[in-house]
Amino acid sequence: MRYLHTMVRVENLDASLHFYCTLMGLSEVRRIENEKGRFTLVFLAADEDLAAARDNKAPCLELTYNWDSEHYTGGRNFGHLAYEVDDIYGFCQNLQDNGITINRPPRDGHMAFVRSPDGISFEILQKGQALAPREPWASMPNTGSW
Repeated sequence: MRYLHTMVRVENLDASLHFYCTLMGLSEVRRIENEKGRFTLVFLAADEDLAAARDNKAPCLELTYNWDSEHYTGGRNFGHLAYEVDDIYGFCQNLQDNGITINRPPRDGHMAFVRSPDGISFEILQKGQALAPREPWASMPNTGSW
């Protein structure tokens, strides 16, 4: 057995690709357009997983966009997706500068949570050791839920 991908449904493919690719830094690996089924599948991977994702089609995040309008409601039973980054403070600052709410700031220099435009919760983890606590993050309160 091996892990292949996690699928999340998205309501606006352009807004989702902006979030996942431009802001989160994932790259599109492949795309499937299915006119008969009226959907688009976009497979994304993190930089350090790109070669494996291209060669083995895993590990990936699959965005499923149904062409006919649908509204999705998420449940906490989904949990979250987790990615590690080189500089959690810089990464969160870039997200915040681009209008993304930091739901659980990286007060400890190790972990933060944000949500995608479709309400998917993301855990952002500092690669390696936690960074020293730093303002404005150290005193920033939680916002919303994650």
